[in-house]
Amino acid sequence: METFLASTVLVAVAETGDKTQLLSFVLAARLRRPLPIIWGILAATAANHALAAAAGVWAASLLPMAAVRWITAAAFVAFGLWALVPDEYDETTGPRARRSVFLTTLVAFFVAEMGDKTQLATVALGARYESVWAVTIGTTLGMMIANVPAVLVGGKLAARLRMDLVRRIAAGLFFLTALLALFGPAG
Repeated sequence: METFLASTVLVAVAETGDKTQLLSFVLAARLRRPLPIIWGILAATAANHALAAAAGVWAASLLPMAAVRWITAAAFVAFGLWALVPDEYDETTGPRARRSVFLTTLVAFFVAEMGDKTQLATVALGARYESVWAVTIGTTLGMMIANVPAVLVGGKLAARLRMDLVRRIAAGLFFLTALLALFGPAG
């Protein structure tokens, strides 16, 4: 349960203001079909984060526990510092096709999540907790907690959030997770 909850909270906060959340706003504004967009985000995130968590578990199986602790702690510190930098979404790389809102969202979101801090955090969480399913379900839920409101209320929500505060909270959670990875119980 700790793995699921930690993964959910960490990614939900880290995703707020992230480029993929900005993509959610753009998809909602351009495609104007919230349910297929939400289903596309869910499918893309579940697939992407399952691969990421599996990569983390696999990497952890190859390394001694002490190395995993130091690597994941360093990764979470890096993600904390990264969280402090505002993301911007480049509209020139945004979705163009209107044939299938679901497929457009699925592909755009999967690609946008590649190398993103929440995907890399999922790799680190997989290595930390060595649980593909609990991490995948938790991080996917965290992404949905952050992105469904973005799709449903779009720009109105963004105007009300203090993104500097959200970034600081996300960074703090990443730093706390780094300490727990280093000094907390294994796995």
